[in-house]
Amino acid sequence: MKTRILTAAALACWSTHASAQDFNGPSIGVQAGWNSTDVRLPTASAGIPGVDRSSDAFVGGAFLAYDYEVVPQVVIGAQAEFNLAASDEFGAAGDIARIEVDPQYAFDLTARAGYLATPATLIYVRGGYSNARVRTTITTNAQKASSSDNRDGWMVGGGVERMITDHVSARLEYRYADLGEGPEKFDRHQVLVGAAYRF
Repeated sequence: MKTRILTAAALACWSTHASAQDFNGPSIGVQAGWNSTDVRLPTASAGIPGVDRSSDAFVGGAFLAYDYEVVPQVVIGAQAEFNLAASDEFGAAGDIARIEVDPQYAFDLTARAGYLATPATLIYVRGGYSNARVRTTITTNAQKASSSDNRDGWMVGGGVERMITDHVSARLEYRYADLGEGPEKFDRHQVLVGAAYRF
């Protein structure tokens, strides 16, 4: 009986320890959800209207990540991701011209730090670098002129991730990015659901 009890206790400890290692190592995943871009662009020149509006869209993308449990229950990690939003163009019309703004894609490099509320559930915060490729088109007298620029900024957020099988986790995350320059406002809010495969 004592042998059985000791064996059961050892197996229980081993199972808990093994589960606690779920957030160690590389992973690859996909994510999708809601994207809101809040923009205020002053008038560029005479006759070119300014832009002041918000645009909601569906967003989806993929990510590569690496996590490491530095001490019991504390995990740090890094992530690179690429996202595309659908039908997120917006613009404004003036007396002689119209301006259209199209955020084409985004690329983020972030770090995160989290706490294991249970061996399989990680609560975390995230922050780092954010970049968006944005095309601006100005139409005047049926003539169009387009230019594309990279908007650099920063991003913060947080969420929860849970292991659902030995190698697959699911997450829910909110993040905010500031991509404005000078007097401009170019903010991005996202709520994303994701799934990752952990190697």
